[in-house]
Amino acid sequence: MEAGGFEALSRIVATIEKGVETNQPRLISRALRHNAPVRTAANPLVLVKAVETFFPAEEPWRAALLQQLTAIPEPPEPMAVEEKAEGKPEGKEAVAEEPRTAILPEVEVYLSVLVVTALQTSKLVNESVAAADLLFERVKQYNRRTLDPLLSKVYFYYSLTHEDQGTLADVRPALLATHRTACLYHDEMGQATVLNLLLRNLLQHNLVEQAYKLVSKTSFPDRASNNQYCRYLYYTGRIAAIQLEYSDAKKYLQASLRKAPQNTGAGFRRTVQKLMVIVQLLMGEVPERATFNLEDFRVALAPYLALTQAVRAGNLLEFNSVLETHTPVFKADKTFTLVIRLSHNVIKTGLRRINVSYSRISMGDICSKLHLDSPESAEFVCAKAIRDGVIDAVLDHENGWMQSNEVSNVYATDEPQRYFHNRINFCLEMHNEAVRAMRYPADAYKKPKKPEEPEKSEEELAKEIEEELAEEE
Repeated sequence: MEAGGFEALSRIVATIEKGVETNQPRLISRALRHNAPVRTAANPLVLVKAVETFFPAEEPWRAALLQQLTAIPEPPEPMAVEEKAEGKPEGKEAVAEEPRTAILPEVEVYLSVLVVTALQTSKLVNESVAAADLLFERVKQYNRRTLDPLLSKVYFYYSLTHEDQGTLADVRPALLATHRTACLYHDEMGQATVLNLLLRNLLQHNLVEQAYKLVSKTSFPDRASNNQYCRYLYYTGRIAAIQLEYSDAKKYLQASLRKAPQNTGAGFRRTVQKLMVIVQLLMGEVPERATFNLEDFRVALAPYLALTQAVRAGNLLEFNSVLETHTPVFKADKTFTLVIRLSHNVIKTGLRRINVSYSRISMGDICSKLHLDSPESAEFVCAKAIRDGVIDAVLDHENGWMQSNEVSNVYATDEPQRYFHNRINFCLEMHNEAVRAMRYPADAYKKPKKPEEPEKSEEELAKEIEEELAEEE
């Protein structure tokens, strides 16, 4: 297992070196896309062997990495026995472990990121924070465009390790300075990563207003990776939902779900779908039942299904019972403040059902059906619902009842036109995004010139005409 992990790591290092030598950053990005199995198999033995192989013996950073790796507990003994049993040729081992005289900064940063990842996976919080801080300060001395994909990994683990330690607020100034530097260097991958880290940092500390200002004052790079764009859409949707802009929040969350990878990232899609359910309920819409029956969502969305059923029925007692039962879940998902707002929607839904069922009903009956405190509070709720356009009715204060107006034909209003307009906008936006996502090879617009054919003589033209006539006959 150790030998296989080292071979895979060596292949990625070779790809990175080839990308640097040929000045093709896409090769470095391709190597990082295949890094997941290597990161999983990179135990301390593999990392120590890699550091000793690829770093020069006199390099000071080599000693620092080896010192950091000593904090990780060694794997069980059977792994070492397995390696001996493989019986590889000694010549190969000697070639693979031949010391080097120099190391590329890209390979150095890649191996350092693997060391930080191993410390963080081993739950060594303080050691991983110290290693990430050292690496974050070290990469500031480089200004190489081939390092951009690797620098985004450094920024990510720098923020993640401090989040595990609970010192996320301390790194905010450093991330802001890093974002400014990435903008100056036109590092689009670094801009996207650091912008998402800043939004996560601010939302973790409930600084919604600052997060909104950051989104409004910055622009997300067009050529950033799809995964970073999904995160950005989720954060902007969450900000819009907290600020009562439910239509924008639904648009952002729908785009995030559509762009998220469908075969992986189930945890991210669950997080987005939970917020999407709350936003739909706040808009007066009922999510489709098929959403809750999906295999990836069935268990995670069970509390939200009970919440949807209570809101759909307009039962305030059932809503309060669901809220009391699943409060820890909503607080862990950071949707508790939005769920509390749904109490008004429950009352509005109940009023709509009453408005459709009764042509005239007393305030006392409304109070008992909606489980309100008093008929006066029922009258206040009905007056606000009429003013907001939730129901079409008239209040009779002298007799103490609410009289419903006749239901008008929906096709006589502009509501169908409004829904049709929203669908057209959605299709146009999807078309524009698809056009922007198309990639063409460089100089595709320059068509190669055809070589000019020499002009034919009169005899050759006459001969061709005679041949054509003969073929027609």
